[in-house]
Amino acid sequence: MGNGTEIGRVRGLGAAHSGTHHWLLQRFTAIGNLVLGLWLLITLLTMPDHSYGAMREFFARPVPATALGLFVISTFWHARLGLQVLIEDYVHEHANKFAAMALLNLSAFAGAAFGLLCVVRLALGA
Repeated sequence: MGNGTEIGRVRGLGAAHSGTHHWLLQRFTAIGNLVLGLWLLITLLTMPDHSYGAMREFFARPVPATALGLFVISTFWHARLGLQVLIEDYVHEHANKFAAMALLNLSAFAGAAFGLLCVVRLALGA
């Protein structure tokens, strides 16, 4: 009752029931990017000195370093979610889709790891 057509039930076609979770994650990361991006923009606009030493001193404090780290994670996660939808919609061969998803996951992880490494180096004063 209400599960689609009979042939669809036989073939196992229908909703995968995972779209809502993906959609919510994309919205949550978008909100996080908006809030943290506005924080970073306002912070940078209100700072009197934009030299490397001033920036390093500012991001060496725990709260700004944590916020910047969260911004890096949220940005790469959001980009990965959006590009995943693009790959799923437009890459049709299974081998190509697998390769594209593997490359996407590796590059998103590598980018986020590099960004976090940079934040940690700033926070620790290296």
